[in-house]
Amino acid sequence: MKILSIQSAVAYGHVGNSAAVFPLQRIGVEVYPVYTVNFSNHTGYGAWRGPLIGPDDVRDVITGIEERGAFGDIDVVLSGYQGGEGIADVILDAVARVKAANPTAVYACDPVMGNAKSGCFVAPAIPILLRERVVPAADIITPNQFELGFLTETEPSDLESTLASVDAARAMGPSTVLVTSVERPERPEGTIEMLAVDDRGAWIVQTPHIPMKANGSGDVTAALFTAHYRETGDVAAALARTTSSVFDLLQNTYDGGSRELLLVESQEAYAHPRLQFEVTQVR
Repeated sequence: MKILSIQSAVAYGHVGNSAAVFPLQRIGVEVYPVYTVNFSNHTGYGAWRGPLIGPDDVRDVITGIEERGAFGDIDVVLSGYQGGEGIADVILDAVARVKAANPTAVYACDPVMGNAKSGCFVAPAIPILLRERVVPAADIITPNQFELGFLTETEPSDLESTLASVDAARAMGPSTVLVTSVERPERPEGTIEMLAVDDRGAWIVQTPHIPMKANGSGDVTAALFTAHYRETGDVAAALARTTSSVFDLLQNTYDGGSRELLLVESQEAYAHPRLQFEVTQVR
């Protein structure tokens, strides 16, 4: 499998491509990483250095990959944090060109906007672009519950309303939706869930909630789920594998007292997920 991954990059720590690429490589995926920013560290520190990469420069890198004859072999275009407003056009153009070269390729969009605790942390125009132009072009989307609500202009909370919001998202264009960080009021205390839906049904998985802020964990989740789903075509199996891997990554990071993901130290969790959590069909 080959994935063209258009995301941010940091030198210190693990978010964007700096979080997604290594786990994908560890499970045998060839990744062509294209950066939308090149920062010293993620913005959660409140200070960082390095440039937003202009749309023309991002497009040039993608064109260079195309000139190597690679587009016909790309199975997935994956996008995450977009940085500047013009990146959306570059991503959509890349998706169209890859799909023209390989009609079986899919586009997986992680619509990074923010979360329930922090609110939106991207430029004000980005959420509108995602909702109106980018998400409708995607085959797979991986929003958290907060982002799902913004995209669909709904308020997902319990299982029923979250499923309704997923249906609204799927009506926009994507056939497959993974909802991360689902916090429904009826769940047992001290747990958190993920929900995955495609044409064959809906599945939910519950894990203990690890009390830490884990920048980059959503990027790892989107990457692994996309790869597993593309490989198997089985949304429940992809959900089980991804949940197991990401939980062990987070547990290792928490136990290690690290602010940054212990991405390399947790590599066995990607290669050989323990499958310790039950995935339940809810529709």
